[in-house]
Amino acid sequence: MPKSKRAKVVHLTKTQKKGKELTLRLYANIQECVPQFPYIYVFSVENMRNNYLKNVRTDLAGDSRIFFGKTNVMARALGDSPSTEPFPSTSLLSPHLSGPCGLIFSHRDPPAMLAHFAAYHPLSYARAGTISTSTFTLLSGPLVYDTGEESIPIPAQQEPMLRKLGVPTRMEKGRVMLDEPFEVCKEGEVLGSGQTTLLKIFGVAMAEFGVSVRAWWKSETGDVHEIGAAEGHSDGEAIAKTKGNKAGLVDKEMRMEGKDEGFVGFEGEG
Repeated sequence: MPKSKRAKVVHLTKTQKKGKELTLRLYANIQECVPQFPYIYVFSVENMRNNYLKNVRTDLAGDSRIFFGKTNVMARALGDSPSTEPFPSTSLLSPHLSGPCGLIFSHRDPPAMLAHFAAYHPLSYARAGTISTSTFTLLSGPLVYDTGEESIPIPAQQEPMLRKLGVPTRMEKGRVMLDEPFEVCKEGEVLGSGQTTLLKIFGVAMAEFGVSVRAWWKSETGDVHEIGAAEGHSDGEAIAKTKGNKAGLVDKEMRMEGKDEGFVGFEGEG
């Protein structure tokens, strides 16, 4: 059969995959940073928002370096046993690398780092699946958007969307009206997509971004300090458990998933 002479679409924006290259670079950069910084922190993120994490990177840029990539690659770089760790006891940080977490290599001591994160908890709009932190009810009468300084009437263009989201609104002289109070959410319930959309329309932020330190490693002593909620303390006071390489050291094996001898794709570093 003769070849078709029809014009073919040629894409000029083809890019090559760099998964293995970035993975190896992440691995090498982490091992390179270990001897350069006196502290390594494992941190976790609650209600992840990229713009807030960028602010954290900016605040720590002067004396720290942040890695937020594949957890099993970061764990492999720190070592999965005493025989593979680049420095004594760095492998004890590996079990803490799970979920939305990363590494901070820093010259800041733990009190300064913990105080910095304790003071940074910006609010953002909740996403579906978030637990409501308070009850929010729309009052009867003209619907308004509260900016904190003034109340702005809801535009008439949004009235059809409000009805689609289940709010029994009506139009009266160009204003969006509600005949009776409407409960958007209750405190403690899991929010759905419709509820989060309504909360965003009315400017109600319920998701609190936060960075918490799970554990840190000190190069001078080779000790790893784990942070946990103290039992019997209602205020959630943190306690530190010290693990060293002199006593009670347990070889913890980790399962590394993926291809290329356990490495998987790289997500980002800073």
